[in-house]
Amino acid sequence: MTEQFYQQIIETLKRKNIPKEDMTRFKIDLCKQFKVKKIPTDIQILMHAKQEDLKDLKLVTKPTRTISGVATIALMTKPFACPHGKCTFCPGGPQSYYGDVPQSYTGKEPSTMRGIRNDYDSYLETFNRLEQYIATGHVPEKIEIIVQGGTFLSMPLDYQNDFITFAFKAMNDFSQLFFPNNDFDLDKFKEFFELPTEIRDEERTIRLKQKMYEIRGSSNLELEKQRNQTSKIRCVGLTIETKPDWGKLDEGNRMLDFGCTRVELGVQSVYDKQLNITNRGHDIKDTIESIKILKDLGFKINAHYMPGLPEINYEQDLKGMKQLFSDPDFKPDMLKIYPCMVAPGTPLYEQYKKGKFVPLSTEDAAKMLAEFKPFIPTYCRVQRVQRDVPTKQWAAGVGMTNFRQYTFEKYKPKCRCIRCREPMKKQVDLENVQLIVQEYEASQGKEFFISFENIEQDIILGFCRLRFPSQFLRQEITQTSALIRELHVYGTATAIGQEGKVQHKGFGKKLLEKAEQISKENKKDKIVIISGVGVREYYAKLGYKLEGSYMVKKL
Repeated sequence: MTEQFYQQIIETLKRKNIPKEDMTRFKIDLCKQFKVKKIPTDIQILMHAKQEDLKDLKLVTKPTRTISGVATIALMTKPFACPHGKCTFCPGGPQSYYGDVPQSYTGKEPSTMRGIRNDYDSYLETFNRLEQYIATGHVPEKIEIIVQGGTFLSMPLDYQNDFITFAFKAMNDFSQLFFPNNDFDLDKFKEFFELPTEIRDEERTIRLKQKMYEIRGSSNLELEKQRNQTSKIRCVGLTIETKPDWGKLDEGNRMLDFGCTRVELGVQSVYDKQLNITNRGHDIKDTIESIKILKDLGFKINAHYMPGLPEINYEQDLKGMKQLFSDPDFKPDMLKIYPCMVAPGTPLYEQYKKGKFVPLSTEDAAKMLAEFKPFIPTYCRVQRVQRDVPTKQWAAGVGMTNFRQYTFEKYKPKCRCIRCREPMKKQVDLENVQLIVQEYEASQGKEFFISFENIEQDIILGFCRLRFPSQFLRQEITQTSALIRELHVYGTATAIGQEGKVQHKGFGKKLLEKAEQISKENKKDKIVIISGVGVREYYAKLGYKLEGSYMVKKL
């Protein structure tokens, strides 16, 4: 009966495109017909499909996970203490109130729980996340790896190297196992991961870890990066979290060796007083120097900022947030806004209990965000508002995880950051798209934000970040070089070689051509692109060659 039930669902879905809002009613009706008591999830349906069903079975359970065109994998490092000690607001770390968990985490975040479940092994974590993407009907061929868990670049060098190496190896091995000849082998996938079954079966988890450890083996970073350039599942971006004092030239060169393309930088404040009293271990000079160095190496900068720190008032906080974009020494490409929260077991918690610290209320934080939003320039993307930590882990502070949604619904702030203008589920009018060039000074260099936009719909389809650097820190970057720090086209993740709603329409190539034109007009004779390892083949087809850690082209 069960097999007939699933076969009926699958055959119907192959013939009909049932809207998501009608899917639940469709399932309930079939459950009544077959006397099935529990409504099946989309994942269960997918895992009962056969290889030949895949081409006609359109079933993606969480489309927003890949709406930017890339599937993200957050990898958690094992617990290490930061060399400078702990910030007063920082939860977690070895032997913390939360146990032995990564620095600045509580152990209850989705990526931390995945890390714990997989022994903080980057190979197992990556394999596990790829399994989840496949099981939810996604196309995980273009991956952005985000390394989390404290100040990664301060950890032992051998550990850093191994962690990155085996993340790459997992993508390569997963491709080799389940995409022979570039075609997905559903039967082999289901056999390896013992699907369909109860996902939370602990014995199954143990068996899967043993299988993965058996194929993990040994390798080296250069080999795995080379494999990944033509792998089915490619790393198109690698992000590393760090602090400004661990984000200078030495660390930048190391990140380039890793294949890193974006740095999440813990700025937290533009005020030295707040950095000092929270024991950040760096000052504003470090922040400014780090941003400048990293931009001049080609990295994208995602700044973390923390309103509501001790001994600061509302007006100072709002002024500091605006300074991120009024002061050329900052001007990050992306931004995460994390209102300061009170975590049990921290020095800040003790101050809070004694009445010496009052955190931002939800209302004040929402009002501040709403006032700040219109000042965010169109070249910046607000990646996240509020940390992805269950509210019950905090003692005080903003008491909701859907803080962004709450702010927009209550205050309806006007914002034209990149995220607010992405295509998402909108039908894009591709006939009325304009090429726009925005020029601005940042970190003593010159930036050009080149974008394809539909002005009437207020939608951005893709963009390129071109920089004329302020200093020349590597031999690949000459005095007449221009840097391309990012090239991105939006749209739901699409298999390499296939067309998506926006991706693979030629926008990327046109953005690149415009960047080359601007560079030549400014007497530049070389383009230097910081490229994800898995994107090097794309640039090679456009006449670029690998030189050191970059893809380069003489103009």
